[in-house]
Amino acid sequence: MTFLPSVIRAEYRDGFRIHLTFNDNLERTIDFRPWLEGPIFEPLKDPNYFKRFFLEGGTVAWPNGADIAPETLYEAAIREKQPPKRLPPAKARAHVSKPAPPRKRSKTARSRAT
Repeated sequence: MTFLPSVIRAEYRDGFRIHLTFNDNLERTIDFRPWLEGPIFEPLKDPNYFKRFFLEGGTVAWPNGADIAPETLYEAAIREKQPPKRLPPAKARAHVSKPAPPRKRSKTARSRAT
């Protein structure tokens, strides 16, 4: 059985950001601006209307019927969780330490070995 994410808590933060808690206890603050395109989302561009969200069907919804699929929100939350992969600075990459040469055994250690 695959995991079906569901939003169990939502708190307004600022702008177009909402802090979400999912049914696996993952918590993230998501910026909803990327989804505010198209006629159904037009009213949500008004910050006062945006704040009127509520939970319905395991996701965030608004009075005009707009909502975002919980799977989409969960994927966005996971992307936020994982920091972007970064290469080390060029200076750090250029410096490669060489392994230390093998240590020479003392005469005493050689005589014990034989």
